[in-house]
Amino acid sequence: MTKIIRNNDSLHKPMTRGERRFADRLEKLLENDYLCWFDIPLGDKRRHADFIILHPSQGILFLEVKDWSLDNIRNMNVDTFEVLLATGLKTKPNPLLQSRQCAIHYIRRLEKDPMLQQKNQEHKGKLLCPWGYGVVFPNITRQQLSEALVEDIDDIILPKRLTLCKDEMLPSTDAEWFQQRLWNMFTYQFGSQLTLPQVDRFRWHLFPEIRITPAKSLDLFSTDEEPSSHIPDIVKVMDIQQEQLARSLGDGHRVIHGVAGSGKTLILAYRCLYLAKTTHRPILVLCFNKTLARKLKAFIAQKNIVSTVQVCHFHY
Repeated sequence: MTKIIRNNDSLHKPMTRGERRFADRLEKLLENDYLCWFDIPLGDKRRHADFIILHPSQGILFLEVKDWSLDNIRNMNVDTFEVLLATGLKTKPNPLLQSRQCAIHYIRRLEKDPMLQQKNQEHKGKLLCPWGYGVVFPNITRQQLSEALVEDIDDIILPKRLTLCKDEMLPSTDAEWFQQRLWNMFTYQFGSQLTLPQVDRFRWHLFPEIRITPAKSLDLFSTDEEPSSHIPDIVKVMDIQQEQLARSLGDGHRVIHGVAGSGKTLILAYRCLYLAKTTHRPILVLCFNKTLARKLKAFIAQKNIVSTVQVCHFHY
């Protein structure tokens, strides 16, 4: 069983019914070597993919989930959909195009890292593992979708292999079949299994807020939208447990405890940066240790959030 990593607080949108149903299928039908993220902003431009799925031996997949029913869709073409929503008739981007654009943007970014490039001559410079994109329709069956599309253009607007429908994600769906259905969204299959350091490099590029740099730089995270001209040979990121904890704190009071070196300061710094970007309320950080206060102040100054975050210590 895998676990969905998501931001769990009032500043982020709640899952729709269809997203919750799909997340439930992912958690129950995927093994624990899968990594899945829901609605995590990517980089400073805050691009979103509803779900990102990463598997060491399969690759990376970007998915959009649309709760539309077939009755809501009034017209569709390669570029746009006309959808009747509670607020009226709206023109929306073709969700497949939306998913593809998000995927390509970040695949191109990953391909700039020499350690994530293929070495063989035929595909040299390309990403070392497969990648794909697709759309999930939790409220539309495969038959309904097929009947709505003209047979000779369905592979242009919504190719079957790039869509997952309501009747293909039931509680009774076979786990192996479901996983294969996801990986059929790839246009190619090649490459060797990703190592743990390579998986961490994927996370380092996709989610700058979980980066950890050497202490001497006093820069706990980098949030540049574009990778720097020098990508380090060794990258450090929060481990999965630390990332899950940081993103799941939610609102209200929390007590974080752990042994020295377990990542408590990382969680605190992440929270400062996150709150400074997502709220206009003033933020106060109180700590006993003078050294910690200096490091946090340097971090706050470097990120230009001094006007929002104030760090004080009470040991004199």
